[in-house]
Amino acid sequence: METAASSFAPRPLFSSSHKRDPSFNLLFIHRCTASCSQLTRIYISHLSLPSLYVRKAYATRKTRCNGIDKNHPSQGSYNSSFHALTPLEIITSHHNSNFKRFRSNFIQGAKIIKIACCRGKLKQVALVGFFRMVVGLVFVMAISLTVSAAPSCALTEENLLFLEAWRAVDRAYYDKTFNGQSWFRYRETALKNEPMNTREETYAAIKKMLSTLDDPFTRFLEPEKFKSLRSGTKAALTGVGLSFAYPRVLDETDQGFVVMSSTPDGPADKAGIVPGDIILAIDDISTENMDIYDAADRLQGPEGSSVDLTIRKGSDINHITLKRERVTRNPVKSTLCEIPGAGKESSRVGYIKLTTFNQNASEAVREAINKLRNDNVKAFVLDLRNNSGGLFPQGIEIAKIWLEKGVIVYICDSRGVRDIYEADGANTVAASEPLVVLVNKGTASASEILAGALKDNKRAVLYGESTFGKGKIQSVFELSDGSGLAVTVARYETPAHTDIDKVGIKPDHPLPMPFPMDEEGFCGCIRDLSAPCNLNPAQLFAKL
Repeated sequence: METAASSFAPRPLFSSSHKRDPSFNLLFIHRCTASCSQLTRIYISHLSLPSLYVRKAYATRKTRCNGIDKNHPSQGSYNSSFHALTPLEIITSHHNSNFKRFRSNFIQGAKIIKIACCRGKLKQVALVGFFRMVVGLVFVMAISLTVSAAPSCALTEENLLFLEAWRAVDRAYYDKTFNGQSWFRYRETALKNEPMNTREETYAAIKKMLSTLDDPFTRFLEPEKFKSLRSGTKAALTGVGLSFAYPRVLDETDQGFVVMSSTPDGPADKAGIVPGDIILAIDDISTENMDIYDAADRLQGPEGSSVDLTIRKGSDINHITLKRERVTRNPVKSTLCEIPGAGKESSRVGYIKLTTFNQNASEAVREAINKLRNDNVKAFVLDLRNNSGGLFPQGIEIAKIWLEKGVIVYICDSRGVRDIYEADGANTVAASEPLVVLVNKGTASASEILAGALKDNKRAVLYGESTFGKGKIQSVFELSDGSGLAVTVARYETPAHTDIDKVGIKPDHPLPMPFPMDEEGFCGCIRDLSAPCNLNPAQLFAKL
């Protein structure tokens, strides 16, 4: 009979010898591992006579429930022969006479399960609610930031021009501290407070912005001045043939612009204006607070027109009237110097005078070298005196002509070395012949880059006096209305990591004074042994 009933009812949990006090015993609640949508089967069995009473009850759960392993306080622990059922089975036993007590305890156990399930459900709902709250908060903050970042009104055309100039400086300026100020905060403050209703007001706002950098070489250029600056790098322009700069050290005696060089045979050169002279006034307008580009614009004008200059030479002040001419800026002059009685290796010297680094400079130097080689020269002299510079890329290209390999210049910003320009031999033309470079205080900018590269790489010997000391590099940016910016984009160091700004490059040897500035005078000095300016060719080309 027990065997027949066992096919329809759960297997007895206790052997017949395990007959205990006839009372309810909640033996085990097995941890649920099944889906919460499954039915929980509750088996209730009579321990003593399982075949007489077997009942199945079903209950439905909607949440995961934690496992409960609990003994009813009225009974001992469950028997080790207990057989667990899944997914959740509550196994109980009772006698018929105590069924009411069993029912009461069963309901109590069910409440325990319900409470556990409800707690799980509440925990899950709380987590979902918290997640939704966080996502919602992030979304609201993003919307708020977007709204606050948007301008209160649409940007005008003048605002956009100001932002164009601000962006050019932001991207290119070499000092990323922007002279110790928040560049982004300045933009917002200027857009809010600076009047920009007309083009003139916008130009004034841009100039005010650039003045906070305290860098005289970073300047705003109106359309006419920008056009004039660009023409200065071309082969010809109408003016007086002067290159000048701000004084290296400003004091009471150096108010104005210092002359760096004068174009050979130009109006200024013919009038005797030389490097080191100070321009105090242009057409009776003092240059003390004048913008350098404004001064350049005033010196240029229609061909044949006149301009009055007040020049100080040492302690003397002179008033000079110059007539503007169309100045052809052929960057290179070259000649062959014959040296009678000299050694075979230096009997012919090729002299090259480079006056500016314009668009034609590197090609003109290359042509001069090839021409002099056809005359069987054995050594070269490169004259950079009074060469105030020009286009930075041309300085790099000319260095590559003379160098087979090596660093030409290090480009640096406030954080250190940013870029390196090197010679790889691909553009080399004259890397083997002895080379002398002549420099003076009018040698500046791109000329100093070239002279420093040749000196530090032991390619040339420098003669003359310390150079000007302009160790910063500017790039020109055109704005959408035709105006422009000249922005200091970097400072440079020579291959030996020398920062020459306001110091210059010191030559290896001085030149006899006075020493001629033109090519014929140079050839005469090395040819005539009795001349006061004579240089022994063997000494001239001696290596360090």
